[in-house]
Amino acid sequence: MATVLLINGPNLNMLGEREPDIYGHTTLPEIEDSLRETIEGAGHAFRCVQSNSEGDLVEWLQQNRNGDFLLINAGALTHTSVALRDAIKFTGIPFVEIHISNVHAREAFRHHSYLSDIAVGVIVGMGVMGYDMAARFALEQLESK
Repeated sequence: MATVLLINGPNLNMLGEREPDIYGHTTLPEIEDSLRETIEGAGHAFRCVQSNSEGDLVEWLQQNRNGDFLLINAGALTHTSVALRDAIKFTGIPFVEIHISNVHAREAFRHHSYLSDIAVGVIVGMGVMGYDMAARFALEQLESK
C-alpha cells in the first residue's frame, strides 16, 4: 500500500466562495472527499493538508516525507516559495503540480513556477477536474512500480 499526499496552499480553503468565475463552485472538502474515495478505493492511503502558512506546509511535508506520491496546488506559493520547492526536493517524492485556472492566461507574475521544473507533470486550467486527473496519474505511476 502506497501513500498519496495532497497539499493545498493559501486561499484554497476558500474554494467554492472565492472568485467562482475563475475557480468554480466546488469546495476543498468536496475535492478531498473525491480524491480520498479514488485513492483509498484503489487500496492506498491518502493524507491531505491545506494551510495559508508556508512554514506549516514545509513542516507537514517534512513530517510526511515517507509518502509515495504528492499532488500539490501550492496556490500563490507556486510563484514565490523557494522554501516549499526545497522541501519537496528534500523528500524526493514524485509529484504533480495542479492549477485550477490557466495561470498562463492570467497576470504575468503567475507565469513562473518554482515547482514545474522538478515536477513529474503539471496540470493547468482544467478546473477542479485537474485534481482527479492528477490522482489517476499518481495511481498509474504507483501501479507501474
